[in-house]
Amino acid sequence: MLLDQIVEFVGSHWYLFLALIVILGLLTYNLVVGGKGSVEPLQATEMINHQEAVVVDVRPAADFAKGHIINAINIPMNGFKNQIATLTKHKGKPIIVNCRSGAQSSMACGQLRKEGFEQVFNLRGGIMAWEAASLPLTRKKR
Repeated sequence: MLLDQIVEFVGSHWYLFLALIVILGLLTYNLVVGGKGSVEPLQATEMINHQEAVVVDVRPAADFAKGHIINAINIPMNGFKNQIATLTKHKGKPIIVNCRSGAQSSMACGQLRKEGFEQVFNLRGGIMAWEAASLPLTRKKR
C-alpha cells in the first residue's frame, strides 16, 4: 500500500523526485569532497601563526576596507583569475582564501589549484565565521 503511494507520487511528480535526487547528490558530494581543503577559523589562525600561511580575501575592495584578517591580500573575485600571477611568490606556502560566507572563496580555491597551487584552503564560513569565533579584524591597509 505505501509502496503503491510512493510509486504513484513519483509518477505524478517526477520533477520533484528528480530535484530531490539532485539535492541529495550535491549534499553527499559536499560532505565527501567539499570538506577537503577547508579550514575552520581557529585552524586558520594556527596556520597563519605557525606555517606562515598567506590569507587572500576575495571580497570587493569596499567590503575589505570595512574589516579584514590582518595582513590579508585583497584580490576581488571579479578580477581574480587575471591576478593569480601576483600570488606565485607565495606558491610554497599555505594559502587561505576567504570571502563573506565561504562560497566565492571556494571557487577561488578551485582556480588556484588549477594553476598549480597545492596548499590551498577555503576558510569555512568566511569572514562571518571568523567574526563569530571572536577573532580580530583590521581596517589597516597592508
